[in-house]
Amino acid sequence: MVKGEDYALARIPMEERRPMWEVFMIRFGAVVTLSQFMLGAALGYGMTLKDALLATVLGSVLLEIISFLNGVAGAWEGLSTSLLTRWAGFGRLGSSLIGLIVGISCIGWFGIQNTIFAQGLSQAFGGAVSTKIMSVITGVLITLLVVYGYKMLSYTANIAVPGFLVAVGIATYHLLSKYDLNTLLISPPPGPALNFGVAVTMVAGGFMVGAVVTPDLSRYNRNAKDVFWMTLLSIFAGELLITFIAVLMSHAVKSADVITIMLNLGGWISAALVIFSTIKINDLNLYAASLGIANFLDAVFRVKISRAVLTIIIGLLGTLGSVLGILDKFVNFLVILGIAVPPVGGIMVVDYFILKRYRKELEESRVYGRLPKEVEDWNPIAIVSLVLAFLVGYFYKGGLNQALNSLIAGMIFYFVLMKVYMAFSPAKNAKFIKKSEAGEV
Repeated sequence: MVKGEDYALARIPMEERRPMWEVFMIRFGAVVTLSQFMLGAALGYGMTLKDALLATVLGSVLLEIISFLNGVAGAWEGLSTSLLTRWAGFGRLGSSLIGLIVGISCIGWFGIQNTIFAQGLSQAFGGAVSTKIMSVITGVLITLLVVYGYKMLSYTANIAVPGFLVAVGIATYHLLSKYDLNTLLISPPPGPALNFGVAVTMVAGGFMVGAVVTPDLSRYNRNAKDVFWMTLLSIFAGELLITFIAVLMSHAVKSADVITIMLNLGGWISAALVIFSTIKINDLNLYAASLGIANFLDAVFRVKISRAVLTIIIGLLGTLGSVLGILDKFVNFLVILGIAVPPVGGIMVVDYFILKRYRKELEESRVYGRLPKEVEDWNPIAIVSLVLAFLVGYFYKGGLNQALNSLIAGMIFYFVLMKVYMAFSPAKNAKFIKKSEAGEV
């Protein structure tokens, strides 16, 4: 395996799998970040503590279901998300569409996170360096880190995660020293009221791309048990812990601005450490984007471009988005992702665990560490189900929230339409046009 390629278009062999705690640390680092703190502060600014935590729990349950099931499939097969979708619902060309969607979403997130990082550093230097110039510097530096793949993700997680927790710990200590905890626990939101359904969608949408692309990391897990603890601990510990603290701090400082909150409660040391933690989520954004785009180019154009080279290209694109002010669309971006992405994970779960259309081929090729030699070009039912599910989630305002509506709709549409097709199809497992595809070692 070429250095930096990280099995972008191949299975990860068992001898390359990593201990649960190591993969967990990377995943946990994707949750306990500045963006999660921003989300918690936004919830606290518009909600009571009780409502904010309830919204977080519901959003987290949705994230955990998708994370665990997709993560198990990734661990069993040793495949990245976009590559796995070739044999889990979408087909070769359909998976390229998913890879492209994931890539674009993660590039967008990279731009958002990079802007946050740059704004914090610019403030730290007293405005001596503009946010746009700082965006270019930080974007390029993070891009160079991700070129080296999984190992660098692990190294940065082992530094950034403890640093973030120390920063939050310092600020929490000052919070408890200056304010009465009982008063904060029952205090009303300091800002305009935030709708509960929107809040749940924001929580789910804020990490939904991360939940769907869980196989990008879980393919390094050794078994389903490791996936369970990796996803459960990272999501619930990260989401609930950070949200609880962020809500209290938002109520105390009466602001939704994270830098203002950290400066008031923890000083520049805490603010700097929290800002630094942005590196951890942004390297994962770039990593997932490189895997998704690699699959897209291979599936559509039969072009295998180095993942390291792709990382540099999309890192520069994300940096450009940061300079152009992508952060301005932050909340809208969260809500749209919370509606559009869940059906992808739902369709994968139905196809892989219930319909099992390619399980035989996957299991047979797994023994030899290769990809299955046969794959359908398209599964139009998956694409139609995805579109219909998004429309349901976007336009139907009933139910608990739009993210859950789109997830359930996607699973139901796909299962029912596939069953109808299978009833009239001579093929038992209802596969569409198949092509021969040489397996990768």
